[in-house]
Amino acid sequence: MTDDFGHLLTHEMPRLKRYARALTRDVTRADDLVQSCLGRALMKSHLWERGTDLRAWLFTILHNQYVNDVRRAVREGISVPIDDIGMGPTVRATQDTGLELRDLQEAIDGLPEEQRQVLLLVGLEGMRYEEVASLLHVPVGTVRSRLSRGRQALRDYWGMNDMEKSVAA
Repeated sequence: MTDDFGHLLTHEMPRLKRYARALTRDVTRADDLVQSCLGRALMKSHLWERGTDLRAWLFTILHNQYVNDVRRAVREGISVPIDDIGMGPTVRATQDTGLELRDLQEAIDGLPEEQRQVLLLVGLEGMRYEEVASLLHVPVGTVRSRLSRGRQALRDYWGMNDMEKSVAA
């Protein structure tokens, strides 16, 4: 079962990495989070029941590890390596697509954590509301509410509601 389970884990890695990067907003921290998640999954593989949704099980492990890491960082205080200060692109992208992606990332980053998580799990990962509710340990109605508020915040960010009002007038 270990080889088969390992193959199944490998298949889910791109989704885990994508979600971890969206949560942490840092490639290195995201890779560490995914590695920790996969390590826990391997150690706890006997708890996963064949035939159940492996992706949901892994996302639950990843999410719980992320929450634990955030709580630990709050307790211990946040530290930033001196080498990371001031690091960033020296030349801005000139392509429209690059600017739009940056704006999208900025808009998503500006959402409250709860809305951002739901938006990414439903919109990016294509998870069903019930799966997200189970993963985040909240009712399905809460998932719908957070998703609605997150989408509305993104529409407000781009002034899409203003455009709709002017088109309707």
